[in-house]
Amino acid sequence: MDIIRDVLDNQLVDRNQRKMGKVDGIIMELRDGEAPRLTYIEVGVTTLARRLHPNLADWVAVIASKWGAKHSQPFRIPFSKVRDVGIDVEVDLEAEATPALGYEKWLRDRIIQRIPGE
Repeated sequence: MDIIRDVLDNQLVDRNQRKMGKVDGIIMELRDGEAPRLTYIEVGVTTLARRLHPNLADWVAVIASKWGAKHSQPFRIPFSKVRDVGIDVEVDLEAEATPALGYEKWLRDRIIQRIPGE
């Protein structure tokens, strides 16, 4: 498996095939004398911002917390929870039970529900 090609930026889905964002980051453990081990995948706008520039990630985290986001830190999913890597990355989790949908919930609760006719 090519981790960057097959996992990073791919669609992440839960066990019910519900979309839960993209894989924004990969955490690897470096071990002496052994191959690196993939330990977590990360989901979150701060991880995506960090890939562009570390200062941008700090700025995004501050803005998110000021706007009332409950989870400005990225959500880490142990790689042991990954069930399949194909077109999508499927994990053995329930999307609604994780903070991965935090921004979607925030947007729904604070803006979408207030739009007349919705």
